[in-house]
Amino acid sequence: MREDGGQVAVEFVGMLPLILLTLVLLWQCVLIGYTYTLAGNAADEAARAGAVGDDCGAAGRRHLDGAWASGAAVSCPESGGMVRATVRLRVPVLFPGAVSHPFDVTGEAAAVWEGDDR
Repeated sequence: MREDGGQVAVEFVGMLPLILLTLVLLWQCVLIGYTYTLAGNAADEAARAGAVGDDCGAAGRRHLDGAWASGAAVSCPESGGMVRATVRLRVPVLFPGAVSHPFDVTGEAAAVWEGDDR
């Protein structure tokens, strides 16, 4: 009769690359989702600041973490009594601050102008 000693270790070593790849893909999905959350929140804050006449670009960047703030593009045009904020962020690959994906994540928000009449 043949012994099965070490079979579990061999199977684990064979599955380890698949397990690691799954964890890396899940982590990348978390980073993409977090980037969407950051972009939306920064756009909300920028629109609120722009609605009362404050610097919306600074308000949008203030609510971003370091790695995301460095490549952020915040714009806040006003039209028709509304301030519309758009925040574009780069999605990091595995580690924030290293390499970014070639696509941007966009967050948009709007608020009614509440400042003095212009």
